[in-house]
Amino acid sequence: MITLKRAGLLVGPLLFVLVLLTPIPKGISPEAWKVIALAAIMLVWWISEAVPMAVTALLPMLFLPLMKVAPLKEATAPYSNPVVFLFMGGFMIALAMEKWNLHRRIALNIVRRTGVDANGIILGFMLATGFVSMWISNTATAVMMFPIATSVIQLLTQQKEAHSEKGLRYFSLSMMLGVAYSSSIGGMATLVGTPPNVVFKGYMLSVFNYEVSFAKWMLVCFPFSVLLLFCMYWLITKVLYPNKLGRFDHAVELIRQESEKLGPMSPGERATLIVFIAAALLWMSQAFINKLIPGLGLSDELIALLAGVTLFILPSDGMRGKPVLEWPDTEKMPWGILLLFGGGLSVAMALENTGVINLIGQQFEGVQNADFLIIVGLSVVTVYLSEIMSNVALVTVMLPVVGAVAVGAGINPVLMCLPVTLAASCGFMLPMSTPPNAIVFASGKLSISQMVRAGFWLNIISIVLIALLCYYVTPLVFTQPVN
Repeated sequence: MITLKRAGLLVGPLLFVLVLLTPIPKGISPEAWKVIALAAIMLVWWISEAVPMAVTALLPMLFLPLMKVAPLKEATAPYSNPVVFLFMGGFMIALAMEKWNLHRRIALNIVRRTGVDANGIILGFMLATGFVSMWISNTATAVMMFPIATSVIQLLTQQKEAHSEKGLRYFSLSMMLGVAYSSSIGGMATLVGTPPNVVFKGYMLSVFNYEVSFAKWMLVCFPFSVLLLFCMYWLITKVLYPNKLGRFDHAVELIRQESEKLGPMSPGERATLIVFIAAALLWMSQAFINKLIPGLGLSDELIALLAGVTLFILPSDGMRGKPVLEWPDTEKMPWGILLLFGGGLSVAMALENTGVINLIGQQFEGVQNADFLIIVGLSVVTVYLSEIMSNVALVTVMLPVVGAVAVGAGINPVLMCLPVTLAASCGFMLPMSTPPNAIVFASGKLSISQMVRAGFWLNIISIVLIALLCYYVTPLVFTQPVN
């Protein structure tokens, strides 16, 4: 039986060769046609995951010089784009939080403050998961919250005689869906929360020389993320799977026990918290600081690197203690994601330099504004494509095309690129759509049909909210870039 991976491994190179052998259409340069062939094999391999995605991202570095499209120095430059180092610094903060269990303490403290009734516990887990995933990957967040949620379910559902079987089943289902969906929703709130956000920032900076700051992103996307999370809570607990259980007697005791297992805050954990808070405050106030100290040039990337380097210097236990982070800790760093950014930016640069992006944009000259239905259409396409392919690959492929269309139509590119970026994180229907979905599906507490049912309606809500956000709110914050 031929799998999707095996088929993609064969189809990608075949398509690459066929494009190169096909007569070049009128109006396209030979160099541009070669870049289109390269984009074709990368697209097939990214969708099928025939080889690791980071390996596919290395193809521009290999083929652009070989095909005489760009010298090696130019082809490799996007791999050191400042945005890559923004995410590297964010990864270092996340590694420290995980190493010292700060993320677990934050989550448990949020849950403790949301009540002891069934829906309050569900809301607490959603809020805790969403907050943690603002700063570390959605996969790591789901891995952390899943066992906590499972232990809560096991303890609180022991009193079967006191509650209906259907109510207990719906409570367990809501907890699992809440952990999965909140892991993805929380990541949309900050620039470092999920890779597509950083791809968006890098694309806007490299193609339009437009800086999307951490503060501006949060100003638009944090309220959106919170609203979507509460819509998800309402949909799951009030409409689709209402449990009607009321109060759990042992909820407070269980959360207290889990908190006590952590013990008092260690010096390493305290140091990580200080760096984390300092970085967040600097990200949100950098514009004010730069005005206060002219010439300082503080940026998101510099703040991320400063935080990361500080974690390797700051002692974890007095002056004689080991640093908060040590280099072996970076073995857990997702280096492949950093390469993926570089590969996407490299092929986007080649498409821009050879005129492909401009050619696409010319096809839409005469369109005067970003119609609401266009934004809805982009959101629909991206949301449902994200169900079957990686959100990073999807954004990397779509942003150059959508950005070119926006330029050709005389539209602010942010208005068309932002809905694609946000919608790529809204794959809620299938277990294979996101790692958090797969993690909670493995619990056996929900079926595919139940996830599809909840995910379908949450997708619809996401599309509506994204369209309203990008049409009405985004123009107030993000001005028209000057290319």
